[in-house]
Amino acid sequence: MPRVIKHIVSVLFLCHALLVEGQVGNRLSRQDERFEVHGSVIESDSRAPIPNVNIEVSEGGYTTTDSFGEFRIKVKIGDELIIRHIDFETVYYTIRNNDRIRVEVEPDTDKSSKSPQLKEVSYTDETPFKSLIDSAQVYLKKDAKKSIQFVGDALTESKSVKENSEVYEVLGDIHFYWKQYDLAASNYRISLQSQESNVVKLKLARAYRQNKNYQESLTIYHNIAKRNLSPGQHIELYEGIGDINVQIKKFKEALNAYNLGLNKAKKHLVKPKITDLNSKIAQVYKEEGKVEQAEAYFEKSMQLANTENKKRAVQEKAKVAEFRNETNNFSGEIELRKEVLNELDDIEEDAVLDNESSLTSQKQNYKIGKAYASQSDFNNAIPYLEKSIEEADKKSDLIVQKDATRKLSEVYRDAGQFDKALAAYQDYVELVDKLYIKREQEISQASRLSKDIINKQNRILSLESDRELSQSKYQLSVEQTKRQKLVIYSLIGGVVLLLVAGVFMFKYIKQQRLANNLLALKSLRSQMNPHFIFNALNSVNSFIAMNDERTANKYLTDFSLLMRAVLENSEQDFIPLENELELLKLYVQLEHFRFKDKFDYQIHVDDSIAINDFVIPPMLLQPYIENAVWHGLRYKKQKGILKIAIAQKTTDEIQITISDDGIGRAKSKSLKSEHQKKQNSRGMGNIKKRVSILNNMYKDKVRVLITDLSTHEDVGTKVEVTLKKN
Repeated sequence: MPRVIKHIVSVLFLCHALLVEGQVGNRLSRQDERFEVHGSVIESDSRAPIPNVNIEVSEGGYTTTDSFGEFRIKVKIGDELIIRHIDFETVYYTIRNNDRIRVEVEPDTDKSSKSPQLKEVSYTDETPFKSLIDSAQVYLKKDAKKSIQFVGDALTESKSVKENSEVYEVLGDIHFYWKQYDLAASNYRISLQSQESNVVKLKLARAYRQNKNYQESLTIYHNIAKRNLSPGQHIELYEGIGDINVQIKKFKEALNAYNLGLNKAKKHLVKPKITDLNSKIAQVYKEEGKVEQAEAYFEKSMQLANTENKKRAVQEKAKVAEFRNETNNFSGEIELRKEVLNELDDIEEDAVLDNESSLTSQKQNYKIGKAYASQSDFNNAIPYLEKSIEEADKKSDLIVQKDATRKLSEVYRDAGQFDKALAAYQDYVELVDKLYIKREQEISQASRLSKDIINKQNRILSLESDRELSQSKYQLSVEQTKRQKLVIYSLIGGVVLLLVAGVFMFKYIKQQRLANNLLALKSLRSQMNPHFIFNALNSVNSFIAMNDERTANKYLTDFSLLMRAVLENSEQDFIPLENELELLKLYVQLEHFRFKDKFDYQIHVDDSIAINDFVIPPMLLQPYIENAVWHGLRYKKQKGILKIAIAQKTTDEIQITISDDGIGRAKSKSLKSEHQKKQNSRGMGNIKKRVSILNNMYKDKVRVLITDLSTHEDVGTKVEVTLKKN
């Protein structure tokens, strides 16, 4: 400023675009959530920015205005903002929401006044650009499509390189929040091309870190000029470097970075970061196996968290409880988790905890139950697991409900209550099915959202291209080059995003199914012939292609019933003959559904047989039926018939006969390709090995004989399976 003058200060809050959401105080759903507030300090008459104004937060935090008179600082609801400069009276303002703050400084024309006075000034010249950017930030966590729409509209109102930079920074923030880290990094880079900013550099480094581009992130952090950083940015930089080194297992470097950040936080009294960094140092010591040092830092972080707010204190207790679990200190874990449960009601009065939070009561009850179970204290474990299941059901938390139900089944089993263990396991299987359906729906929704966001981003690129056409020839040539790069980066980013999203979604589903249905998947691979699964799914695809959705749905429903029945029997060497017959009926019904013009079938069970007295290896007969259909009846010129008959051979034996009037084994073999011969040989070989192993274990319980049925043109095949009672 060219001269020192007295001023009267006015604090203005920009609410135009935000008021459409209703009451301003309701915009932040969590009162203790830290967020970044934007502000500026300018002269009211000349609109000139005032640099180097001191901006402080009562709870810790400091920065200054830049050459444009603007500042950013992390705050939470209820913090007091202190705006101080030698040329005007200090301003104190309590943060009530995330609106932009603008301080207008007016020259003092009253020379006789002994002291300046605060004066309210109405604001009437808010630019459309600022309103649109503010609206985009309001919708950032609520509706990505609407937020990007506002960004696109703001781009059309942009009048400077600085505003262009802000547009792409906000666009990067949107992608970062919705976990599209590669697109976030791309937009932050574009923002930096328009204007250098340490804030955006820190965001770019964070986006690289989240996208696992660790070396790129470290390069950004190390290249930032530290002398130009505010204390809060210094802390963020050291914390980011520490986080990366933890990820790449360089614990010594991580500790060094965390301690540098901790010293900076202590110096400037940034209490939340003092707590966070103590906790992170404890985590590093835990990773190194230094339990005593980790315990000491966790105790310190808990003490510090207690001086902040209830939610932060409870979060730290839950984190320390997890540490005690990992070090097998189950009693200490249980004690802390019970404290967390007792304090959750007070937290939920101020903020709603969604199912993603680690503090939900269903998760805490589940982990207390697990800890008791680890101590073999089943009497205490069962009530907590049951409570977890009940609360998870109320809150539609299928993941916790599933895990708690499985653990409850295991506890009942270990406690010798096998009936209850079986009932709980059946509930678990049903929950797995529900969760699988839910995951498929979430994947579909995520795919649609990803496509919508990419379309919105492309719209923004198109708007920028249109705006650039109106600029000068020199600017046009420069901006065209930038636009071409941007289009290429966006297209590459979009393709990479879809590919990465697809890979991660596939891996996530595969891991979930592997973790929750390991036995079922192994049984499916070993018991079901891959030809049947492949061809069945092709049939569904064919029905869908013909727009026969009803038939496809019916076929898929029957197919899922068969698959589920197989999964339920996956752990047993033998199942009741009655269950096996139900499986065979369902299987033959499916095959007949596909080849109804090729064969009919009959299933006859002798009334004199006591079915419940016999057991049979699960899905033992299915490969023989499949051979009859696929290699005998399918190639028959006329419609054939498949017969399955079960008759009493002796008092202790029954005979199961599978016969068909197909083309016979010799003719079928001559029609096969080399690949089919290998596949069939492998499949029948596996059955022979399975029967052989079972007979060795259970004293010749199963005998199999395969012969030709007749001597006519269509020779046919007969398979006789003899099954002993004991």
